[in-house]
Amino acid sequence: MAAAVQLRIQDDQVVLTNGILQLTLTNPGGNLIEIQYCGIDNLLELSNPNLKGGFWDLNWSEAGSAGTRGKFDTIEGTTFRVVVETDEQVELSFTRMWDPSLQGDHAPLSIDKRFMLFRGCSGFYSYAIYERNEDMPAFNLNETRIAFMLNIQKFRYMAISDDRQRYMPLPDDRLPPRGEELAFPEAVRLVDPIEPEFKGEVDDKYEYSCENKDNQVHGFICLEPPVGFWQITPSNEFRTGGPTKQDLTSHVNPTTLAMFVSTHYGGTDLVVKFGEGEPWKKVFGPVFIYLNSASDENEAFKLWNDAKRQMNQEVESWPYGFPASEDFPKADQRGIVSGNLLVQDRYTSEELIVADGAYVGLAPPGEIGSFQKECKGYQFWTRADSQGYFSINNVSPATYNLYAWVPGFIGDYRSESTITITAGCEVELGDLVFEPPRDGPTLWEIGIPDRSAAEFYFPDPNPLYINKLYINLPADRFRQYGLWERYADLYPDGDLVYTVGTSDYRKDWFYAHVNRKIGENIFQSTTWQVNFEVDNVVQTGTYKLRIALCSATYSELQVRVNDPDANPPHFTSGLIGSDNAIARHGVHGLYWLFNIDIPESHLRQGYNVIYLTQAKNDTALHGIMYDYIRMECPEPDTIPMK
Repeated sequence: MAAAVQLRIQDDQVVLTNGILQLTLTNPGGNLIEIQYCGIDNLLELSNPNLKGGFWDLNWSEAGSAGTRGKFDTIEGTTFRVVVETDEQVELSFTRMWDPSLQGDHAPLSIDKRFMLFRGCSGFYSYAIYERNEDMPAFNLNETRIAFMLNIQKFRYMAISDDRQRYMPLPDDRLPPRGEELAFPEAVRLVDPIEPEFKGEVDDKYEYSCENKDNQVHGFICLEPPVGFWQITPSNEFRTGGPTKQDLTSHVNPTTLAMFVSTHYGGTDLVVKFGEGEPWKKVFGPVFIYLNSASDENEAFKLWNDAKRQMNQEVESWPYGFPASEDFPKADQRGIVSGNLLVQDRYTSEELIVADGAYVGLAPPGEIGSFQKECKGYQFWTRADSQGYFSINNVSPATYNLYAWVPGFIGDYRSESTITITAGCEVELGDLVFEPPRDGPTLWEIGIPDRSAAEFYFPDPNPLYINKLYINLPADRFRQYGLWERYADLYPDGDLVYTVGTSDYRKDWFYAHVNRKIGENIFQSTTWQVNFEVDNVVQTGTYKLRIALCSATYSELQVRVNDPDANPPHFTSGLIGSDNAIARHGVHGLYWLFNIDIPESHLRQGYNVIYLTQAKNDTALHGIMYDYIRMECPEPDTIPMK
């Protein structure tokens, strides 16, 4: 029989053990300073004075602050208590209540960090309750997470997915003179690494980002002895930004993260802003830290498959029944929402179209598409099946809107009425019909409406800036550093010209609309052309140009029709976006949709040109990524051309 869980409380430490592993936490701070497992004295690294061991932290700023960075707060607990103590399990609480005398030093939150260990369990759980009361001042929450700094000498092999696995360089390789900082501090070229196999590679933690829906298990493997350290997130309900929001996973140091709130790939739109006296409570987690081992070094890489097996087991067990906090709703306190989503687009089909593969979710009430910027509440997402049927299970009690988007169609669906979930309820919505934006038949289109630039042309990386992992992974080729700089190589003088009916967006449409570098820190705005023919201009009605973006970073999209010098332009987006997806090797950030009226007087029979200008040119990284562009005719009898 497995050993009972044992707890030892000392003046400055708390020790938990179950015969498989042993945890040591600071008392009352609640930071992990030691994990003993499988003969290794400590899986954690303590040599860095600032980032060491395992810890919860957050980044916050004063209300009204600009940007996405502020002060780091390591959330040191001030009170320790034992919540549950039996032979089967122990749950510990490390709490820091809000103290007005510390305003300016700590984020105005009360935070209760929990750690749980069970008999016979090769790992431990952690979650936290964040709470605001009506007497707390306003502030911005930029980020919160759990971070684990692993033993530098032990954990050298990282695994994020079946394909994305590799040996990692050492943290000293990133420091000068061994490392050369590139366009931003996170990206470093390894010019003289300790191990020559990494020479010439670029190391950047954002090259290992992952979408929320896929970010379920990642971590590191130690080869001697063969031991795995895995961060498992069994649910996305407490994360922000929806299912395709991207975030960090594991990276050099070695570091493994459980991200809950961040502005990564979203920018300032994902800063959580609290007003004066605004009450709020949210449970982040639980997440599971799984430890596994193999009998010999030859079996070490199989630890990844075992970690995936454990992840599936944790997902099937969600929602957990064991957290002691009443703020975490158990299975019998949750509800189910189901229905069938259909699409009505009469210019595509006279019949209703099943929303095959639609993303369908519940999020706090808001505007159409607001889920991608929603950060305070919980979100629950699923994918519709091949018939458009969906079932969203284990939904916490609250009031929501139903949101959806369908690959292959532009725009967003949102339910007209809110949906209230109560304990044990089963809400059947029946058939729901989404009518995507459409005024007429397609004259021409570029791309695929899937909220991603993945279908467009990605150049080969500069040989100076290679990450070897992605050389033979075509689906991840966008993760290479510096691809935006290749635009100037491909178009040194003129800009991109795309001719409808002749050009192929897979080869001829650069993945990002960026500036051209023309000197040291001097950049030039670029204007792309879309050439197309109109056989007969419809004299009554208005054409419609629909431009869907999947990323924008301090950009301004200007549209001109048949006059490249028109001032003002026919359309301007104004300054939009700060998701930084181009610099962070993402294939998308936030979604934008612009519906632009084109009067028939702006068009002419025969040859026409749409000019697309990205007007902000302060840096190389100001730019946009297109998802999809479509020109619609005003009359259904206009002859469409693709």
